Amino acid sequence: MAVRAVRGAVQLDRDAADHMGEQVRELLTTVLERNGLTADDLISIWFTATPDLHSDFPAAAARGLGLADVPLICAQELDIEGAMPRVVRLLAHIESDRPRSEISHVYLGAAAALRKDIAQ
Repeated sequence: MAVRAVRGAVQLDRDAADHMGEQVRELLTTVLERNGLTADDLISIWFTATPDLHSDFPAAAARGLGLADVPLICAQELDIEGAMPRVVRLLAHIESDRPRSEISHVYLGAAAALRKDIAQ
């Protein structure tokens, strides 16, 4: 079993805790489904949020999915002029037998524009 990394992002419509929770849960659920993963396959997850998001921690949504024993951390994304606003990104470290080329990175909605080269 190899250690792999999965990327993902979603742009929120607004900065509201309930909306962030819904969107982050959808992002994380989609990452798990597209890569055939369960919670036991997760090693850790890094979340970042753009500086215009203050309503909640993205990791709180993951905890809401029952990921109680997976190490999670949140950080603020760089404040770059012209960057897409209201974006939550994730970098999940996983155990998987899939080759790196078969890992499905997930960019939902408008966030697909961030990585057109790998967005699925």
